[in-house]
Amino acid sequence: MHKSPRQFVFQSLILMALFLVCVPGMNRVHAQFVKGADIGWLAQMEATGYKFYDSTGTEQNCLKILKDHGINTVRLRVWVNPSSDKVNGHCSKNEVVTMALRAKDMGMRVMIDFHYSDSWADPGKQNKPATWATHSFSQLLTDVYNHTFEVLDTLKKSGVVPAWVQVGNEIPGGMLWPDGSSANWNQLGQLLNKGYDAAKAVDSAIKVVIHLDQGNDNARFRTFFDNARTRGVRYDIIGLSYYPYWLGTDYSLTINDLGNNMNDMVSRYSKEVMVVEVGGDYTQVQNSYNMLVAVLDKVRAVPGNKGLGVLYWEPEGAKSWSGYQLSCWGANGQPTKALDAFLTNAAGMNGMIPFPGFRLYPNPCYGGLLNIDHHAGAGHGTISIYDLSGRLVEEQVMGNTTTEAISPGLKPGTYLVNIGDGQHTAVKKLVIP
Repeated sequence: MHKSPRQFVFQSLILMALFLVCVPGMNRVHAQFVKGADIGWLAQMEATGYKFYDSTGTEQNCLKILKDHGINTVRLRVWVNPSSDKVNGHCSKNEVVTMALRAKDMGMRVMIDFHYSDSWADPGKQNKPATWATHSFSQLLTDVYNHTFEVLDTLKKSGVVPAWVQVGNEIPGGMLWPDGSSANWNQLGQLLNKGYDAAKAVDSAIKVVIHLDQGNDNARFRTFFDNARTRGVRYDIIGLSYYPYWLGTDYSLTINDLGNNMNDMVSRYSKEVMVVEVGGDYTQVQNSYNMLVAVLDKVRAVPGNKGLGVLYWEPEGAKSWSGYQLSCWGANGQPTKALDAFLTNAAGMNGMIPFPGFRLYPNPCYGGLLNIDHHAGAGHGTISIYDLSGRLVEEQVMGNTTTEAISPGLKPGTYLVNIGDGQHTAVKKLVIP
């Protein structure tokens, strides 16, 4: 499909925001700020014939629509032996593998959310899978380990290593009730550690998340994670849900509590934090947009870059299909403007001290020399060129002048040029037609 110059520039800028995070004083790509979507319903929506349309009204792959709105990560729930119910089933191991591969092919990262149930697990219910119902506690420990390992090992053998794994879904009261209830923390701690051990056995790079609801409630989180610390529970990241709609208040009344709680979690437990679920009323588009922008800003503001990102729960789950109020999809099959919040304030770009006069020419570059002006920082530092997967393709140490010339010999495409000298850093988009 032909794109106008304006469309091309706009989409290229989105890609730059997606794939590069720069920190003053560094000349390497940092971990992407997570802009994510839980898409557990997508496979069954497609199977029932639901059609997705982009903002122009053109029928489009849902993952492509999400990516064009800044989404770089998907979250997939997995159930042990799910039913075939349209809304309350699916999400089997095999379906999750298929969806994870699709996401990977779109250049997205993957989070796996283990419910350890045959259907929904949340603060109000943590039902054991039917096949585990009569198992002893010692057998439940084996069940958790084996199920976690099997799903993740299958993913890895299929070509996808999830970046993050949740051991349990919204578990302030524990999981696998009654054995793993928070009324019996010694057993809950053992179950959580079995999930952690299984994830790390598949791949040590996987980050393990423990997830609670009501992310604005500091006392709720302190109570849980103090107990976890006392029992030696192993995990890497504290995951939070934040739904002002379910709290019955406008986000403006609780957003500071969310920020303060995340800051406290980082300080108190020396862990990273991530808002793994968020959502707003699809009929209140402007309010939901404002809420999402505020949540993204609070996570970015967590000290030490310990705020990893934000994931919207089922943005594509239109109420006409799911009955769910908190998607950001309209009755016309198109995303609402609320989803545009993920295009704001590109991750890692805010707070950057740019090189005065840093520019690339010619840009677009039709081959041959690429000239780089950097009117500060001459004499030290590095020029690094990355493709849009974050792979370093060219690097050169800056000389003692304010002008550099390199002959990168790049294939046609869009690249990101990062220049840093220890005091300044800046990024420019480079196009090779």
